[in-house]
Amino acid sequence: MTARPTRALLAGSLLALAAPAARAQTNAVPGQRWGSWLIGTAVLPAGEKGWGGYAEVQTRSDAVMRRFFYSELKAGVSYDVAKNFALLLGGGRYATSDYRDLSAGPLNVERRLWQQLILTQFTARLKLEHRYRFEQRWYHFRDDITPPGQRDYRTRMRYRFNAVLPLNKAAIGPKTAFLSAYDEVFFNPRGPFFERNRVYAGAGYQFDDHWTLQAGWVNQANYTAARNGPAGFVPQSTAAKNNLVLSVSYRIARPANADRQHIPFQPD
Repeated sequence: MTARPTRALLAGSLLALAAPAARAQTNAVPGQRWGSWLIGTAVLPAGEKGWGGYAEVQTRSDAVMRRFFYSELKAGVSYDVAKNFALLLGGGRYATSDYRDLSAGPLNVERRLWQQLILTQFTARLKLEHRYRFEQRWYHFRDDITPPGQRDYRTRMRYRFNAVLPLNKAAIGPKTAFLSAYDEVFFNPRGPFFERNRVYAGAGYQFDDHWTLQAGWVNQANYTAARNGPAGFVPQSTAAKNNLVLSVSYRIARPANADRQHIPFQPD
């Protein structure tokens, strides 16, 4: 693939990913603060028999680098069925608190289990990833009081399309700068069926065989069934929010993966 078609394909992908965010912004609260996501990930790539895994810690804030109210602790075991086809079983703990009173403990704690399938495509330069995930989610609310309209158990389906473009090299490896963008859609079987849209765009740098740093922007919009909307669904007026994302990942070296190209681990 030549440089010009690759740039055109990336530009088209970025425009397609930006469209949902632009629609969500029209329903966002004017002047809403930016938030921030801080993410640390350790990745164990697949070994000779295909088994690998990862662990991640994440925190989010209601304003940039302050008013932290949310945390995630999660891990998963993966298995590479083929070079471009991987399965993963993961689980985690997700806690939401009131940043004004963190000592009171979480407002709710979610425990989640999920099954995941990842397909990757490597062109001459552009790297593409398709991620499919099915989640089972159990909630525990403070004082054992379930708010009206909420459920203690939910399921959800997710699909993410991720594109990565190395800038100074043809392949991702040590001393490589890259651009990254993804769009992820969330589906709720009980409704609203189209529950959430998440758009990310950022840049990163892989320092060596282990360390990668990324910084970017993510817009997340939650949706509810529209009572008066020609499109059928509209984003909640208070749910569309922009966030600064900073993430660092450490990739554990394994001989079976020494010469294998990979897509940098993306914020989850």
